[in-house]
Amino acid sequence: MDEKTEELRDIFLDVAEDETVTESQSEPRGTLTGDDAPVRERLVDVVERMRDRFDFETDLATETYAEIVRRFYDGQADEQLAVDLDLDRATVFRARADLHLLREDDAADVDLAAIRERVADGADPMAAAATLGYDESAAERARAVLRARDASRRVSQRYRSEFEEILTDADIAVRLTASAQEDGLAEATEDIETDLQF
Repeated sequence: MDEKTEELRDIFLDVAEDETVTESQSEPRGTLTGDDAPVRERLVDVVERMRDRFDFETDLATETYAEIVRRFYDGQADEQLAVDLDLDRATVFRARADLHLLREDDAADVDLAAIRERVADGADPMAAAATLGYDESAAERARAVLRARDASRRVSQRYRSEFEEILTDADIAVRLTASAQEDGLAEATEDIETDLQF
């Protein structure tokens, strides 16, 4: 410490009542993306509204349904969802159908158009699938897909759009925060001259 610094320190200590020169930070710093509780709450809200309107086929907790939504949009396959959430694949599929979250290949092994045609003539989807030669498992998947598609169309895919909006908002917040951190660091350091000679 040079003479001038010592002099300033002595003046400060004479004037100040406390000998502490620095104050520790008592409040934790905030974050834009560290807490995903608001996203989870919004997903739960949408699931609850769906549950009030439609008959869900599983008795999973609403929070589990919300987690399935999030992981579905993260690109997880049913096999991984089943492992991570300690469920069987059939339950994961039925839950996705309840949420109107269908994949292109959910009924790839059945002729949905043919089943739908028979259903339009008054046949039960399971019976229609059976008459076309599909086993019970394939018939059940076809029935669930047709049911989910019809329910989703009746509400103009509103709930799926809400899920996508919630998760898109969260993704944008994460990207904007990361960008702000990178830009802020670059801006703060751009005028620093570094002298590496010791």
